[in-house]
Amino acid sequence: MGAIEVVDYDPTWPDLFEEEKRRISELIGSDMVDDIHHVGSTSVVGLCAKPKIDIDAVLRSDALVVEAVKRAKSLDNFRFHGDPYGDGMWTFTSGRGSHGTRLYLCAPGNATHVRRVLFRDWLRRHPDDAAEYAALKRKLAAEANGDWKFYTGGKSDFVAKIVQRASG
Repeated sequence: MGAIEVVDYDPTWPDLFEEEKRRISELIGSDMVDDIHHVGSTSVVGLCAKPKIDIDAVLRSDALVVEAVKRAKSLDNFRFHGDPYGDGMWTFTSGRGSHGTRLYLCAPGNATHVRRVLFRDWLRRHPDDAAEYAALKRKLAAEANGDWKFYTGGKSDFVAKIVQRASG
């Protein structure tokens, strides 16, 4: 298994998000999509990250999920992964490993999406916490030896702590 790559912040990430946002919006349709959010570490200016743009597309209603997933399946170069965690986040990826784009489709009020936005917004406003998170990510990536469960699992307590603070 390949190494997990965490790189310094790249100022092109917001532009890459905007390109993908336009493409997703055009394909799925503004009649179905309420909002498209840049989430994950690439959405926090200055934060190191895997060079993978994470995107949450929030649909206008639960009733639109099936049709939106059908439309998103026609996105060039994206693979469909279903709802891998059973949390209503319908997942598509392009690229390999640490590189590319990850698109999630969800219904309004999805709890996972709400937590992601809380976490992102907190890190944007609290540079000390963002720096602590960066150090943790670099440490875990170096120790993981390509083990994604180790890397992701090692971040979960920190993420939960920040989401709790941001929710309070």
